[in-house]
Amino acid sequence: RLKRNSHAAGEERLRPNAPIVPPQSVAGRALTLVVAIMSYLACLTVGSVSVVWDAAQDWSNDLVREVTIQIRPADGVDMLRQIDNAVTITQRFAGVGTVRALSDDETKALLQPWLGSGLDLDTLPVPRLVQVTVDDPSALDLPALKQRIEQDVSGASLDDHSVWTSRLAAMAGAVVAGGFGILALVLFSMVLSVVFATRAAVASNRDVVSVLHFVGAEDSFIAREFQRHFLVLGLRGGIAGGVFACLCFLMLEMFTRQTAGLAGSDQMSALFGPVAVSTPGYLGVIGIVFLVAVLTALTSGLAVKSQLARID
Repeated sequence: RLKRNSHAAGEERLRPNAPIVPPQSVAGRALTLVVAIMSYLACLTVGSVSVVWDAAQDWSNDLVREVTIQIRPADGVDMLRQIDNAVTITQRFAGVGTVRALSDDETKALLQPWLGSGLDLDTLPVPRLVQVTVDDPSALDLPALKQRIEQDVSGASLDDHSVWTSRLAAMAGAVVAGGFGILALVLFSMVLSVVFATRAAVASNRDVVSVLHFVGAEDSFIAREFQRHFLVLGLRGGIAGGVFACLCFLMLEMFTRQTAGLAGSDQMSALFGPVAVSTPGYLGVIGIVFLVAVLTALTSGLAVKSQLARID
């Protein structure tokens, strides 16, 4: 107990005099820049994953709330009567909102990119489409609706877009998994940089660290001194990278708004919706900043303890 008290008293006397890790003894600016770059890349990854995930969720919700009935033409079949029959049957089901058959002009507009203008639908075996909007997906019995449509409407089939929904879910899952993989690589690279910087700091202060170690200063006390230094360094770098990433997100959102109406911007908006990072994305950026600071401090502490074990 006396030895432990003497160690604590020695540590208290050492603390006010001078820091064990002088700021000028570590390449602080270079390491802060490295941490800021890694934090920026990690925040960009989180923001990009957030945008893609939100877009996939919007696509899935839109597809779930829309069903398409396709009626193929056949000889001796009154197409208009079959369309009216499909509309009447669909409107009787619970959870269905609006049911609307596409007009001839809308059908021609859909086929114009492939068949050109001036189409005569009466001379072509073109299927007619009925667009169904679903107000309550949980209340709609899709299997029953599909069976009823195929039985009572000649040449009709119902597409609930389940194939597209599953593909979108798989794509979103792949993007999220890839984003986490990139995030792990970026953080691992940052940890390696901190390890090398800590070893360099211990080497440059080897005489001081060795004296403290041999006179009885505990390894945890020495490690805390390094951790305090690298925690501040990691927090500065993390905040710098996070702020710059948020500025990039805001600039991208402003750019897409200002270029609305242009071909490239409209295609991007059609694919991802409004290109803007949502609130969970910004919360993820804040989490990355704190994660970077904590990882920097923990990594430096472990590296110092490893070096002190070698001195023993």
